This record gives sequence, C-alpha cells and structure tokens, in this order.
Amino acid sequence: MSPFTGSAAPTPDWRHLRVETTDGVATVTLARPDRLNALTFEAYADLRDLLAELSRRRSVRALVLAGEGRGFCSGGDVDEIIGATLSMDTATLLDFNRMTGQVVRAVRECPFPVIAALHGVAAGAGAVLALAADFRVADPSARFAFLFTRVGLSGGDMGAAYLLPRVVGLGHATRLLMLGEPVGAPEAERIGLISELTEEGRADEAAQALARRLADGPALAHAQTKALLTAELDMPLAAAVELDASTQALLMTGEDYAEFHAAFTEKRPPKWQGR
Repeated sequence: MSPFTGSAAPTPDWRHLRVETTDGVATVTLARPDRLNALTFEAYADLRDLLAELSRRRSVRALVLAGEGRGFCSGGDVDEIIGATLSMDTATLLDFNRMTGQVVRAVRECPFPVIAALHGVAAGAGAVLALAADFRVADPSARFAFLFTRVGLSGGDMGAAYLLPRVVGLGHATRLLMLGEPVGAPEAERIGLISELTEEGRADEAAQALARRLADGPALAHAQTKALLTAELDMPLAAAVELDASTQALLMTGEDYAEFHAAFTEKRPPKWQGR
C-alpha cells in the first residue's frame, strides 16, 4: 500500500469502531457488545476505510483486532443486514458483497501483521475476519462457526473458500463451510485454525504481547514476509522463488539488514528501524 496521501486528513473518530494506537501497535475493537459485535453496513465500510488509512501510516507496525463484551463477533447483523438485503436489487447486492470482500483484502494486504484476539463466538463474517488475520490468539471459550449455508448462502463468503483450505486443508474446510457447525477452541487448535491457545480470559493480553513483539521487530521484513505469503499462495514455484530473490535483494540494501550485522559484531541487540 502506497504511503502517499491526497488532501484529505486522517479520520479522527470512527463511529462503529474503537481505535487506539500506542507505540506502533494499533488496537481496533468491535464495540457493539449488546449485539455480540454484529457488523452493520457502516461497520464493514469503517473497517475497510480504517485499514486503508492505517496502511498509509508508517507508524503502525502491528494491529490487534478484538471484540468487546462476551464474544469477538457474531457476524452480520440479522436485522440490519439480512432484512435489508431482501429488498435490494442485484446490482446493490453485488456492491455490498464486494465491500465485505474488500475488508478481507484489506486485512490480508495491509503492510503489518494483524492479530485477532478471540474469545466467545466468532461466527459468519466474524469467523472470516479472524481467518483473514495473520495470527489468531484465542482463549478456551472461543468458537468458530462459518454459518453462511445455514442462512441459504454459499459457504464461500468473503474469500472463505480461498483462505480456509489454505489454513486447515481442503477436508476440514469443506466440513466447516458446508455444514456450518461450530468448532470449539480445542479442535480449532488441533486443525491449525488457532495460532495460540491461552488460558481463560487471557487472549487480549496475549495478543497485545505478540503485537508488541512484532512491532518491536524488523517491520519492513515482517511487511514483506506477509506480502509474499499472500502473493505466493497460487504462484508456481519458479515465480515464487524469483519473487523471493527480488525481495531479498532489496531488503539486503536496507538499514535493518546492516543494523543486524553491526549489532551481531558489537554483541548487542539490534535497533530495528523498519527501513
């Protein structure tokens, strides 16, 4: 994502999200606890636009996506979205579905690691948001449910049919997307859907600790690693190793690479600059 901006100033307040940034770590909290953080049209759009803004800030080096209250996110709001979509024409429905996909693309394409801090339910769109993150840190109460077929829609919503097989394999992905049955934290960890399983109530704390570790590390190396992981998912090997070679050659001209050598020689920790 290009850091160059136009004349518009950064958005100071987000109506549907709580956003805090401290020393390179942005924490974005879904904040509708009375509705289990169900997403509205405006919340989707805010997430899309916020991630684009944060991606242009070189100061953000890691992001934690969390949910307030009893769960992470129960998906799209049944009353505000499903009810409204019943009266939309096809063109408007396509615009809406493209927007939800843009949110997932923004999570995958932003130049910093995204950590989903999970407790309670991550259902429907909430499960896909967690799936799109680079890390999923969850406590034992977490449960995933890809509920799209339960409402008569394809399980391949918001890129789920692309991402989930690449995380858990085709067999598990078929079961989860076709049947829409909930998967608790122990099974989610077993099949690779959870990156780290914490003690009860410790997911937010562990996610912040991981974000701090990432933010204090070589940010440019992290950004390029994430970009390669996404770009190479469906590349042939020859193209992938050529892209790896080009990326490494560029990073070898960077300040962080030289700083590692200086720190190693002087027997001290590196002072990463993200350049």
